[in-house]
Amino acid sequence: MKLWPPIAATVFALCVWQAIVSLTGVQKFILPSPALVAETWWFNRWVIAEHTLITLNEILIGLVIGISLGVVTALTLASSKTARTLLAPMLVFTQALPVFALAPILTLWLGYGIWSKAAMAVLITYFPVTSAFFDGLMRTPPGYLDLAKTMQASPQRVLWHIRVPAALPNLGAGVRLAAVYAPIGAVIGEWVGSSKGLGYLMLLANGRAKTDLMFAAMLTLGVLSVLLYVLMANLTRRLGDRET
Repeated sequence: MKLWPPIAATVFALCVWQAIVSLTGVQKFILPSPALVAETWWFNRWVIAEHTLITLNEILIGLVIGISLGVVTALTLASSKTARTLLAPMLVFTQALPVFALAPILTLWLGYGIWSKAAMAVLITYFPVTSAFFDGLMRTPPGYLDLAKTMQASPQRVLWHIRVPAALPNLGAGVRLAAVYAPIGAVIGEWVGSSKGLGYLMLLANGRAKTDLMFAAMLTLGVLSVLLYVLMANLTRRLGDRET
């Protein structure tokens, strides 16, 4: 992966940001300059790091549980027509509910601790993994299935030795999406009710009109999301290379 394109794009975006601030003379409590945000981040680096660790912990828990449940659900749906008939409409219905509507309920049930935020991350990552992996399992190349049928392979062997390996690229795509969505779920949970985490820090900074601190926390969350995406992309690519 070449690093210079994203670095160049980042530098360009920062230059445009600085130019807007300099040319318009906008007040810093409305739009702080990149230099001010960087200074604020450095001055509050230990506070931001503490809240980042809290949010990261929520995200990782949500990712592990969400991906695991998604894989199990996709395998169940692919293996059983009855499960597809019963569970598929329920999955679609749950995705029709706004995430913000579920956050207060989860906070009520699970409290203001880490588990309500992790549960939000699970909810927002579960469906992409399930949908992507299930789609891959149901789109196995017909030639592979015909060969397995000719060799009289059992349904279990067909699933684990043909359909699952063929669906790994789809699973990788779902996992990469989950890595991007999980921080959103965790932060939404922190907005609804929390005293720790980057989402809480953004709300606190916004309430005190410290826009520079809010931007510093938001950019930290963005960098964290990118790193998680890159990590998951590398892991899924290595898993795919091993299977091939």
